[in-house]
Amino acid sequence: QVQLVESGGGLVQPGGSLRLSCAASGTIFAINDMGWYRQAPGKERELVAGISSGDSINYADSVKGRFIISRDSAKNMLYLQMNSLKPEDTAVYYCNARIRFVWGTKDYWGQGTQVTVSS
Repeated sequence: QVQLVESGGGLVQPGGSLRLSCAASGTIFAINDMGWYRQAPGKERELVAGISSGDSINYADSVKGRFIISRDSAKNMLYLQMNSLKPEDTAVYYCNARIRFVWGTKDYWGQGTQVTVSS
């Protein structure tokens, strides 16, 4: 069984910073792509940032220049450094990982961590 557990969310003032972490555990052969998604109330879940196993990175236009995604493949960890936070960044943030098994791949999601940007 594979689990993804996010941490690091919370309440922050506009202009502040937060660092999200995601730990993947369980019987993992390898991890392909990983990413951070977010879902604000009344909106669809959207990709915030993604990183491939080869460290190719992409960001949503709304976070470019403010957020930094990184991974530690040896520890099966994913991170999101969020700077210059804005109220519109308020959402539940989810970690996603495509886990590779002998028989193929499967996508897993974390339970989500709330990020609230407010004064």
